[in-house]
Amino acid sequence: MFKLMDFFYRQVGNFGIAILLTTIVVKALFFPLASKQYASMANMKRMQPKMEELKAKHGDDKMALQQAMMQLYKDEKINPIAGCWPVLLQIPVFFSLYKVIYVTIEMRHAPFFGWIQDLSAPDPTTFINLFGLLPFEGPTFLHLGVWPIIMGVTMWLQMRMNPTPPDPTQAMLFNWMPLIFTFMLGSFPAGLVIYWAWNNTLSIAQQSIIMKRHGAKIELFDNLKGMFRRKPAKTK
Repeated sequence: MFKLMDFFYRQVGNFGIAILLTTIVVKALFFPLASKQYASMANMKRMQPKMEELKAKHGDDKMALQQAMMQLYKDEKINPIAGCWPVLLQIPVFFSLYKVIYVTIEMRHAPFFGWIQDLSAPDPTTFINLFGLLPFEGPTFLHLGVWPIIMGVTMWLQMRMNPTPPDPTQAMLFNWMPLIFTFMLGSFPAGLVIYWAWNNTLSIAQQSIIMKRHGAKIELFDNLKGMFRRKPAKTK
């Protein structure tokens, strides 16, 4: 990973841009796996109406609902876990990039653009003081810079493209995960956060293309509208 980043650095003279170019190479290498992942998501989205019918049919009988859904997966030849394997396989790549940025001496005090003057250090800005506009610093655990927030937004947009899990607990985790990761990565090296944000952006574009090829509707904007649409009052 370092040799690849160092190669790009020698071409462009900026380790931040080298990280962006390295991310494109990694995405290209993982494209076959990503294609299977998004194809699985497209199939899950296509099965969403049938899942809603099963939920309406079985009501609160969770055992019967789970059995019916497993039978639906079997009949439609869908593996709901297939979309997870590419994510798991990319974890070693993410860890290796973390080690390169955090340990490699060449990355120390390597600037990117703007306020990022050290890719191996966390984003120095924080929303607590309006990113430097107010003359005080808040608690360390609340320090959350611009790039972690950008990463959280891209992760949230990416998850809005996926079908909402039918299980309420899974749906809750689905909604909270971007916020959790935003605070988790707030103290990580800025270079790693920039990689993750750029990787999410590429994934959104890649997912849109692949799902469109499989005939699945891209419901990002519909999901966003649904979040802010006023829900009708329940009648007694």
